[in-house]
Amino acid sequence: MDLVSDVISAVRVGRPVSHRVRVSGSWCSRIPSYDGMGFRVVLEGSCWVLPDDGGAPFALAAGDAVLLPRGTGHVLADSPADGPTVERAIPFERWLESNGLPMTSDAAPPGPVHLESPGPAGPAVEMLCGKYQLDRAHAHPLFAEIPEIVHLPRRAGRYPELAAAIDLLGREAGASRCGADVAVPSLLDLLLVYMVRAWLTETAADSHGTARWPVALNDPVVAKALRLLHESPEAPWSNEELAARTGVSRATLARRFTSLVGRAPMTYLTWWRMSRAAALLRDSTDSLDTIARKVGYSTPFALSHAFNRAFGTTPGRYRAEPTNDRPPSAPARRTTG
Repeated sequence: MDLVSDVISAVRVGRPVSHRVRVSGSWCSRIPSYDGMGFRVVLEGSCWVLPDDGGAPFALAAGDAVLLPRGTGHVLADSPADGPTVERAIPFERWLESNGLPMTSDAAPPGPVHLESPGPAGPAVEMLCGKYQLDRAHAHPLFAEIPEIVHLPRRAGRYPELAAAIDLLGREAGASRCGADVAVPSLLDLLLVYMVRAWLTETAADSHGTARWPVALNDPVVAKALRLLHESPEAPWSNEELAARTGVSRATLARRFTSLVGRAPMTYLTWWRMSRAAALLRDSTDSLDTIARKVGYSTPFALSHAFNRAFGTTPGRYRAEPTNDRPPSAPARRTTG
C-alpha cells in the first residue's frame, strides 16, 4: 500500500491537460481560478507568479515547478508587475484560443504555442501549463493540508525524481515524437506524484509546520495503521485488532492516530470505505453488491445506508452525477518549498 497513490487515485479523474507555451518580451497574463489542480513548470528562461490571494510575487527559474491544488487564480508575467499592469493582464485562455487551442482541449499541439506579446522583444520563457481534473466530493484530508500554492524550486541534488520528470516532459511535451500521446499523460501523472512527495518531504522537515499528515506518514504506529486500513478496507477491523497489529495498546493507538490524522481509527476507516466506494462507482462498472463486498459491507443495502449518510445521496445517483457538480474541498494557505 502507498497511501499517497491511494489518495491521488481516489481524487483524480480523466486525463491531465497541458500546453507547452513560449513567450518573450514584456507580457502579463491572467489565469483565473478553476475547479482542478493546476501546475506550472518552467523549461527555459524565467517568469514571475503573482497570486490572487495577495501573497508576495515570486520568481520561477528553469526547472522550477508550481503546484496549485485548488486551481488558485494568479497572474504570470515577465516581472513582478504593478497593480495597473496586472489589471490589464491578458487572459491566458485568449492567448490559447488565438492559436486554436482552448485551455480545456485535450489535444496536444505538435510544438510549443508561441504567444504573442504586445511589448518589445526580450528573453523568452518556455513552460508547461496545465491541470488535473479532480473529484472533490470526498477528497482525502491530506489534500486539504496542501497550501494554495506550492513553489518547488529546482536545487542541485534536491528532488531528483521531480527534476528527472521535468526534464523528460521538456523533451516529450509538444514534440512530434512516436508514443508521445502515451508518454506525456504518464509523465504528467508522475509529475503530480513527485510534487506531492516533495511537499510532504519539505513539510515533514519543518519543525514549526502545522500540517499533520506529513508527520502521520512518518510515525511508525500511525503509518502502519493507515497501511493496514488502506490495504484491506474490507476486513472486519476493530480498535482492538488494529492496536494488536500495530503493537501498541488501544489507548495509545487512539491517541496517536486521532492526534495526527484528525479522526479516530474506526471513523477514518468508515470514511476511507466510502471514498473507495465512491471511486469504484465513478471509475468501474462493478455492481453495487461487488462494491459493497470490496469495501467491507455485507449487503448493498448496508452500503447504501452508509453512503447516503456520508454523501447525502444514493450510490446510484452518485454514479450518474457529473463529477464537476460535486462540492470542492476547503482552502488552505500558501507555502514556498
